[in-house]
Parts: sequence; structure tokens; C-alpha cells
Amino acid sequence: MITGQEAAALRDNIARVRERAAEAAVRAGRSPEEVTLVAATKMNSAERVLFAVENGIAVCGENRVQELLEKYEQSAYGDADLQFIGTLQTNKVKYLIGKVSLIQSVGSPRLAQAIDREAGKHGIRQPVLLEVNIGREESKSGFIPENLWEFLEKIADFQNLEVRGLMAIPPANPADGNCLHYFHEMRQLFVDISTKKYDNVNMACLSMGMTNDFEDAIACGSTMIRVGTAIFGARGAPR
Repeated sequence: MITGQEAAALRDNIARVRERAAEAAVRAGRSPEEVTLVAATKMNSAERVLFAVENGIAVCGENRVQELLEKYEQSAYGDADLQFIGTLQTNKVKYLIGKVSLIQSVGSPRLAQAIDREAGKHGIRQPVLLEVNIGREESKSGFIPENLWEFLEKIADFQNLEVRGLMAIPPANPADGNCLHYFHEMRQLFVDISTKKYDNVNMACLSMGMTNDFEDAIACGSTMIRVGTAIFGARGAPR
């Protein structure tokens, strides 16, 4: 059961994140409507997620397939749009098709192939974002920027998915202390791809920016931010 104090904190957090995002957009000479807020709902109960949806959250992003399925069965997402934003194993793809509007984390041809195959079984075209390993980190999944172009040439082979844009998570502790140059590089990559014509590619979304850096990401052109802690509090905090 959500306490009155928790309810008030959640409402205030949602309002504050929206306000900060809008202010960041205006500072960058952009309209606040250009930026979609995705509430990262990992490790939050179905009750808390539904409360957030009922208080203004229009898009939910889940990181783990099992957690998504459990909350889905509990109707946690209400009328909100549901997306998958975490690392996805090919053998888990079948559980998402038909449930999520967007898979944000497609970082390999193998995963794209699995999504294409499963979507074909359902007779749908699955929108996806291509995950870019912008920091070129060995420990992270995603396309190295230089290798992305070769894959884009092959997108036409995947008739049951549509690339809607790019997503990235910059290094957690960059050497210079900020992620601005990674965000700028992502924006330039997004623009460069947008100038080309590829079958099954519609560059509408640039997903980057989380609790600690979403204002910088918006300043650099992000159209979608994924915010968890600033809305729900630190993971593992008392509920």
C-alpha cells in the first residue's frame, strides 16, 4: 500500500522532472513537446508504477523481461505506452512481441534477426531503436559507431522490424567528468543517418539521457529521456 507520504513524493517528483525537462528544452531553443519522458520502472512494484501512470506518466520503460511480464499481468502499466529499454537476450524476444511498442536496445545483428523472425510469426512490424556503444566500452553491448553503417545497409533484409532511431548510454564515469561530447557525437550520428535513405529506417527518435544527465542530453538534441531515480527514488530505498 502506498502511503500518503510516498504518494506526495511521487507526484512532486513527476512534476519536477517534467519541469526540468521543459526548462532544458526551452534553454536549447526547443519545444518541450519534442522530448518524451520515459519512466524507467525497474525494481518498482506494480502499485507504484500504476500510481505514477495515474499521475501523469504516459510512457513506461522496463529493463527486465521477467519483471515486465509480472507487472504486465498485474496491469501495472494502465493506459501508458510500454517500451523495453534494457539488455535483451535473443531467447527472451518472444515474450515481448505484441506487448511493447518499442524495443530500444537492439545492439547486434543477431538480436535484430531474432526480433524480425518473432515479429513475423505475429504478423507485425516491430519498431526498434539501434543501441550505439558510443563510449566504445568492451563491457557494453551495442553497435560501435563505425560499424553501424554496415548494418544499416542490411536493414532492408528485416521486413518485420522498423528502425525508429538510436539510443545510447554514455560511460558512467567519463574521463573529463561529463557526457556532453558523447551526446554531441550521438546527435551528429543521428543527423548523418537521417540524411541517407535506408529501407525500414525512419529516424524519428534519439533516446539518450537519464536521471543524472537528461538536461545535458536534451541540450544536445535528445528526443526521449529515460528517468528512474528522479521519479521513483533510489533503487532499494524504503517503499
